[in-house]
Amino acid sequence: MSQRIAALWKFLTYDIWRITESEVTSRTFSIYTIIKTFYLAVNRFISERLMNKASALTYSTLLAIVPILAIIFAIARGFGFDHLMETQIRTGFGGPSETTEVILKLVESYLSQTKNGVFIGVGLIMLLWTVLNLIGSIEITFNRIWQVKKARSMYRKITDYFSMFLLMPILIVVSAGLSIFMSTVLKNLEDFILLAPILKFLIRMIPFALTWLMFTGLYIFMPNTKVKFRHAFISGIIAGTAHQAFQYLYISGQLWVSNYNAIYGSFAALPLFLLWLQTSWTICLFGVELTYAGQNINNFSFDKDTQNISRRYRDFISILVLSLIAKRFEKNEEPYNAEMISEHCQIPIRLTYQILYELQEINLIHETVVDEKSEDIAYQPSMDINKLDVATLLNRLDSHGSEDFKIDRENVFNGEWKVLMKAKEDYYKNSSEILLKDL
Repeated sequence: MSQRIAALWKFLTYDIWRITESEVTSRTFSIYTIIKTFYLAVNRFISERLMNKASALTYSTLLAIVPILAIIFAIARGFGFDHLMETQIRTGFGGPSETTEVILKLVESYLSQTKNGVFIGVGLIMLLWTVLNLIGSIEITFNRIWQVKKARSMYRKITDYFSMFLLMPILIVVSAGLSIFMSTVLKNLEDFILLAPILKFLIRMIPFALTWLMFTGLYIFMPNTKVKFRHAFISGIIAGTAHQAFQYLYISGQLWVSNYNAIYGSFAALPLFLLWLQTSWTICLFGVELTYAGQNINNFSFDKDTQNISRRYRDFISILVLSLIAKRFEKNEEPYNAEMISEHCQIPIRLTYQILYELQEINLIHETVVDEKSEDIAYQPSMDINKLDVATLLNRLDSHGSEDFKIDRENVFNGEWKVLMKAKEDYYKNSSEILLKDL
């Protein structure tokens, strides 16, 4: 049994990542892709300690929840549907509870102070800062999962975030109106034996569908990168269903608050509310990982081999990639992008990106946009291909990086340095006349 478990674990962590599409049937490969996607999502979720990030977002949400709801209620009140918004908020925060009532009273107090003119100047700045800080924290967390280093500019943050706040009350009211409409239609069709059960099922599915769309929109909108709808929607369905299931358990758990009252008294609702926030963020962040894994699963093929690649093989792939780019340039053909190089040479895409980035760092290639509409990035040589030989490439790869350490290579360790330089000189001598375009 232990041998079988070890073999299964080796298959999940190593062998399955080395299987290419041409080696198995399309159905088997699809099953393997699903297994790899969930394994990668769970593995990254644990290794990146997203439970801790969910805790941090819970704290930020607790600080910002009243200002955010104040903004949403102010917009809703401007449209004249604040009472409907209040009902939806009660439902959305895990059902009616002591905590929900306290939050709504604080929001009302917030808005009443605004009317009286007390809430001006510093108070307004603090409100905006609290809101921007929360959504900025969410964006940073999403970007880190997606390995995006560049965040939105401040102008885009302000315009994008407040556009979202303007649309949120409208979407909530539309969803509430849709539920009311479906319920009204159902009452008029109770005599229809076939349609009534179908409509009942559709009405029960409305909260699920809205939660799916909410998570899907969050997964597409928040990261500062292009997220494909298909992967975001699948993750949105999984995360939304899990959230709705937890919501049901949470509302059912309100019946057990009496047990907490014996210990916490009137404070009992707060631990449950914090649990609801923590679990909601945990489900949400796992959905982000699942979206990332689904969209980038091909980048992790041969992942362990890529991490342990030898220096010799890395040099070989660098020669191979730069030779392809130089030959393409000599023929005056459309330049290669990363996917084309990966497919042409059967190099894992993640390793291809690493090599291309390193070749850019040593100024031998540069990025170029082939199609402005698709913004597809391709690669061109950065020096004369008639002077671009193997020795130049290897020399730049060897000398790339810092050599500014306090090691006395001029006197104390001069012999060791000379031996290395002589070996390198002999190493490059045979390849100094071999042009990469001629390989």
